[in-house]
Amino acid sequence: MACEKDTAIPESPLGRAVEVVAGGGCIVYPTETFYALGAAMGNAAALERIVAIKGRPGSKPLPVIIGDRAQLALIQDDNARTRWPGFACARELMDVFWPGPLSIVLPMKSGLPARLADAKGFVSVRLTPHPVARALCLAAKTPLVATSANVSGEAPVNDLAQLCPAVRQAADALLAGQPRPAGGLASTVVAPLAGRGIIVYRAGALPIDTLTQNGFRPVSES
Repeated sequence: MACEKDTAIPESPLGRAVEVVAGGGCIVYPTETFYALGAAMGNAAALERIVAIKGRPGSKPLPVIIGDRAQLALIQDDNARTRWPGFACARELMDVFWPGPLSIVLPMKSGLPARLADAKGFVSVRLTPHPVARALCLAAKTPLVATSANVSGEAPVNDLAQLCPAVRQAADALLAGQPRPAGGLASTVVAPLAGRGIIVYRAGALPIDTLTQNGFRPVSES
């Protein structure tokens, strides 16, 4: 992997990327689908920068990736097990499809930046299978925001050579790594309900047929 933007790389490209994240910076890094623009999940100022860099509508919450399931404890509401009807379904989805391109909408714990949550207080989370993105989350000891590294309205990229100049200049570091993002479709986004029901917010890289073949039932949002 290679990390650009600063010639004063410490011991490794990943080390430099972790340093940027820890310092409140914004970074472009690879995921299984596309390059992402991200920052430490809990840094509200960095999240505001991401929204500004992308020209992203303020009403759209920022999705998050994690490096392992233990990092869910940093995001999910501590009372989800007893108060959220979708808890069991969410765990089953994770057991079957994580790591993978499935984003699951979960109740967010209090104290995290409002940019992460939708109007109901839920946040989109996925356990990425990309080794570089996972290593970055784990080494930085924080989940990362993972919105596509492009200006809103433009196509996401799976090649750093195609990165929008405005994003390239605004990011504090660019982290490349293997394998290259696959491109194609973005992650599938679902909200778990009781009894293996799911609301599909976005059909994407994980086919809906695969979800139904594993016993999950898409339903309309009430």
